Amino acid sequence: MIKLQLPWFDPILNPNKRVHWAPEAKAKRKARMDTAWLTRTAGGALLNCEQVHVSMTFVPPDRRARDLDNMAAATKAHRDGIADVIGIDDSRWSLSFRKVEPSPPGSVLVEISPR
Repeated sequence: MIKLQLPWFDPILNPNKRVHWAPEAKAKRKARMDTAWLTRTAGGALLNCEQVHVSMTFVPPDRRARDLDNMAAATKAHRDGIADVIGIDDSRWSLSFRKVEPSPPGSVLVEISPR
């Protein structure tokens, strides 16, 4: 099992934000690269399995109302970074998402386990 603690995602990645494509592309690229690096340093490598289960726990930075589907969409680039490192396309993942009580500065806890 691989466990990661990612920083809270850039608000630009929220699908409800209406931003120019260039800052959004920059934020996505950074999220993907940073997550790939964090996955490697956490011991992530090419997994020798066909499928994985990825569990994401959102720890918001504050008590603002947020729903799971937008938080899941905002972390798509992060999941792509993980897929780059473990070598299993995210189309072959099962996913689970949950939100817990806020704790500044916010984070996203990720657990990756073979299925």
